[in-house]
Amino acid sequence: MKFKSTVLATAVLSALCAASLSVGAQTIRIANQGDALSLDPHSLQESLQLSTTNNVYETLVGRNKDLSVAPVLATSWKQTSPTVWRFELRKNVQFHDGTPFTADDVLFSFARAAGEGSDMKSNTTDIKEVRKVGDHVVEIETKGPFPILPDVLTNLMIMSKKWCEENKATIPVDRRKGIENTASFKANGTGPFRVRERQPNVRTVFVRNPTYWGKIEGNAQEIIFTPIANPATRVAALVSGEIDVMEPVPVQDIARINASPNARVIAGPELRTIFLGMDQKRDELLYSSVKGKNPFKDKRVRQAFYQAIDIVGIQRTVMRGASRPTALMVGPGINGWNEAQDKRLPLDVEGAKKLLADAGYPSGFEVTMNCPNDRYVNDGQICQAVAGNLARIGVKINLATETKGTYFPKILRRDTSFYLLGWTPATYDSHNALTALMACPDDKTGAGQFNLGAYCNPKVDELTKKIQSETDKPKRDAMIKEAFDLHTADIGHLPLHQQTLAWGVSKKVSLTQMADNYMPFKWMSIK
Repeated sequence: MKFKSTVLATAVLSALCAASLSVGAQTIRIANQGDALSLDPHSLQESLQLSTTNNVYETLVGRNKDLSVAPVLATSWKQTSPTVWRFELRKNVQFHDGTPFTADDVLFSFARAAGEGSDMKSNTTDIKEVRKVGDHVVEIETKGPFPILPDVLTNLMIMSKKWCEENKATIPVDRRKGIENTASFKANGTGPFRVRERQPNVRTVFVRNPTYWGKIEGNAQEIIFTPIANPATRVAALVSGEIDVMEPVPVQDIARINASPNARVIAGPELRTIFLGMDQKRDELLYSSVKGKNPFKDKRVRQAFYQAIDIVGIQRTVMRGASRPTALMVGPGINGWNEAQDKRLPLDVEGAKKLLADAGYPSGFEVTMNCPNDRYVNDGQICQAVAGNLARIGVKINLATETKGTYFPKILRRDTSFYLLGWTPATYDSHNALTALMACPDDKTGAGQFNLGAYCNPKVDELTKKIQSETDKPKRDAMIKEAFDLHTADIGHLPLHQQTLAWGVSKKVSLTQMADNYMPFKWMSIK
């Protein structure tokens, strides 16, 4: 295994050296532990994927550097009734192939995002109809009053209807089924950068769009994105100057990078919450020693797992302090987060053993835990630590860790009994987490699309619908609190922590770090 790792590291660095021969003064080389799984902006609702494609495709509404909403392909919007929003579209915008952007592309993209194979359905759940009013005006009618609609649209990217039809890409790439099409490997957006080269899991090259409608603040002319899975190789490449930006920085290497002459670490809080989910729907778990029943349907089992996890130990030894233990599915910075509610149940190994015994599992049981090893900060090590914690109460975890390229398709089709996931509410509002992670799954509407263990409480659903349309903030916050109280009482999921962002950046590069972990190329410059 050491030989393979060495060979891989050498190959990666050789490729970087070869690429650097053609690197100009305004080329920025970025490395991440994984790759975007597709160039299709509707194929996977995952931050790295969306951050990458958001440089090529654009949305009607975007974000400023402070995460406030900003006009992008829509220049303005207003409510014409409690359920109807009118969006004025930007004129004189072209897709990268020269095709003009119009309202037809908006209607097509919303239908595509809501359709078969899309991973963005949860963003369209509450939309009743999208109507063309003129070539550069659309109306969006929602199923009920929906005051945060502009926030919801910040990740729904617009594609060219003409290009998709010509390239047989009218249906999104379906990551669950492994179905690919032209949109997997080629892109045609309106954004500030174009895709010049795409070699999945090797490198992707972006070049500045010379016909971009807006201002590009940075001076980067070319971005070379290279996935480097090995953390030590990634750090070595940054320190030696082979790459200019990397993320995530392993927490144990922050001091080393900061002490180097060429680079520094930019760190800040992230809005993402890392949590564990459990299959609570099947009558028998797919991957467990328990036959004929599902132990996760018993709250006592879920609570035993919760109280067996030493989250402070994980914070100290795995995350080296770069995490914030949480009791909620959202953290500070998300509207609706309540400090008073964010109190974890105490670590109690003996109490957890008793709960398991009371539930009929005095000797514990076996269950497979699915975990990525290249998506979140120290994700594989977190799962190893959880497995060790649960062993103390007699639960044998068969740990299945894998690259996110195979991990996400597996868990997104709910082929799992116990899994780890991270979530950043795209709207920076608790309604997003409630709808996507805690609502009873409904494949038709997209509700609960990422509630992969199928936790279900109809009262939480009822509150979520009310939260969606409530415009009185105190009333709305009270309903969010009630919904979170119900979910916490049910132990619907096992929240772990909010991780800290850490990017390694060359001292020659200036950029903007955003709390949603997006990396806009248009704000990047190099000396």
